[in-house]
Amino acid sequence: MRKRFWLMLLAVVMILAVVGLDQRLIVRTYLVESDEIAAPVRLAVVADYHGCDYGDGLLPAIEALRPDAVLLPGDIFDDDMPWERSKVLVRGLSARYPCYYVTGNHEYWSGEADEICRIIEDAGATVLNASCAELTVNGQHINICGIPDPYSLVDTEEGLTRAAADIRQEEFTVLLAHRPELIEQYAAMNTFDLVVSGHAHGGQVRIPFLVNGLFAPNQGWFPKYAGGCYEVDGTVLVVSRGLARKSTRLPRIFNRPELVVIEIYPAEK
Repeated sequence: MRKRFWLMLLAVVMILAVVGLDQRLIVRTYLVESDEIAAPVRLAVVADYHGCDYGDGLLPAIEALRPDAVLLPGDIFDDDMPWERSKVLVRGLSARYPCYYVTGNHEYWSGEADEICRIIEDAGATVLNASCAELTVNGQHINICGIPDPYSLVDTEEGLTRAAADIRQEEFTVLLAHRPELIEQYAAMNTFDLVVSGHAHGGQVRIPFLVNGLFAPNQGWFPKYAGGCYEVDGTVLVVSRGLARKSTRLPRIFNRPELVVIEIYPAEK
């Protein structure tokens, strides 16, 4: 009887380990309703890639989503990992979709953020440095704005003000900002309908239905914005759990790497 108990316990532990350490890519979709949208818009979010090895599987996975545009909210390149996979990904995406990028902290930690931005622009993506661009989808115009990571030494409030001044017209407005923990500052502008961030890596360790994330940079233990969709003072915040398959400090547990899809659709009248 005791032997059977230990065998059953071992089986449960092994199952939990296999499920908990699953590093297969998952697609997660968030729905955002707006009366500023006349026809649906689909945005793919590629965050915190860090040059990880997905073989040839990542670009086809994004293509299968059929996005209208791709958002790159930082840490696409890494300060330790080689750059080649990041270059290939950005070139592949830019050849197919409008792409919009902001820096993350790891690009600045590399000491070569300016060079990375040049590489991304040469690939055909738009680098948003406290600025906005206009995306046209189904005949409607959407503002895509972005601010650099605070490691750029650009004050966040100053960056937000500069980005808001660059908005071309009063339409649905998206802000790319690497760090979700500054959402109160973003929302206080009363300018951005949707904020898209990464950085938290899903809190690295999750306990399903109990703990959404254990630890995130700049948020500490039990982060408030580890990953998911939030509403803060009328602004919608979507935080991607990112694509990095491992961390130098904590493994991903019950926290599969994810591609995020944001479906923006017209509000019901």
